Amino acid sequence: MIDHCSPILAGLKTGNTEAMANAVAEGAKDKGADVSLIDAASFSSDQVSAYDGIAFGCPAMGDEVLEESEFDPMFTDVEQALAGKKIALFGSYGWGDGQWMRDWEDRCREAGAVLAADSVIANDAPGDEETELCKGLGAALA
Repeated sequence: MIDHCSPILAGLKTGNTEAMANAVAEGAKDKGADVSLIDAASFSSDQVSAYDGIAFGCPAMGDEVLEESEFDPMFTDVEQALAGKKIALFGSYGWGDGQWMRDWEDRCREAGAVLAADSVIANDAPGDEETELCKGLGAALA
């Protein structure tokens, strides 16, 4: 059982990532995990070791890249601390085909992170299917 599972929120301008994070948190809580919701601007590499599992949520921005003002700098900071860490990824996009998520998954694998489950992406706002998948993502971390 994971003692701490922390969905990391970023780029919440549309609320899609926040809705997904809440579903991930619900899925983890349903499995008994202690969940903390933390904004990307408030998270750094020195906090990674405090958590047994971390769910990172970020929307696709620009030309299908991670949000560049807060999320990507935070993720670049924590990336090397993720070796052997159980993580999960989720986010939304409004155009393209989800390439940003495939690139992000590759980046995590190269850093040695362990993806706990298939990543969840939603085209715009998460629907019922994506919400259930996010709950499953949280449960997989727990």
